[in-house]
Amino acid sequence: MGYENWIGKTETCQDLITRWPLTALAATLDREGPGEIVPPLWHWLYFLPVHRQSELGRDGHGRRGEFLPPVELPRRMWAGGRFEFFDALRVGDEPERTSTILSVQEKQGRSGALVFVVVRHEVRTERGLALSEEHDIVYREHAAGDAPVQEAPPDFEWERVVHPDDVLLFRYSALTFNGHRIHYDRRYCTGVEHYPGLVVHGPLVATMLLGLVPEAVTKFSFRAVSPLFDTEAFHVRGRREGNGASLYAGTAAGRLAMMASAEFAARR
Repeated sequence: MGYENWIGKTETCQDLITRWPLTALAATLDREGPGEIVPPLWHWLYFLPVHRQSELGRDGHGRRGEFLPPVELPRRMWAGGRFEFFDALRVGDEPERTSTILSVQEKQGRSGALVFVVVRHEVRTERGLALSEEHDIVYREHAAGDAPVQEAPPDFEWERVVHPDDVLLFRYSALTFNGHRIHYDRRYCTGVEHYPGLVVHGPLVATMLLGLVPEAVTKFSFRAVSPLFDTEAFHVRGRREGNGASLYAGTAAGRLAMMASAEFAARR
């Protein structure tokens, strides 16, 4: 099936930056509230898709074929993203987000058919462009077997150990109004999509990674390597590298789950 007609499709939405979601995510992450400023990646608390219950697919997402193309493959994952930060969002802002489908590619992988969709989001306030994001989505078949394991790097300067559980994943799903059942419905997750446990949200892991960085950043990118589950603890780690940071998430057994990098803002 060709998806050429979906490339270039756009949609626009508005939101109001309120304090409560920031306070709630800070509590979920066990950290102090950010005050009036939206930390990098916390914009995911806003511009949330609101589908009627009757419009949801079996996996809990909105049915495909509206903004995103009607890919029929059963698994949908957040594969990565690239960000540039120009101006912080602030409580009281009424930003607008414009989303554009940049590309749709069909490929054949080790586990079967794959479709990659890249969406560009631009968020603007009355002050101008606040941030740009390229969001990588991958659709795939159910896994035919275990993927090769990549080992996590041994060196790090910062570390946080995370013990994911149903409550953490439920709270993040609720805060982002994410109905994807792989994050909270264990029967569906293990019985239908055949994962060994509830899947930790990729954006949650990315947020934890960037939260390690002690300096302001202007650019950030991440790539999901393998999923994390609530069946075992994982760590997020990072270290300075040049004018930025190298970051990764992995399990105690050394399995790499996510790679990321950040670029520091120039000091004045």
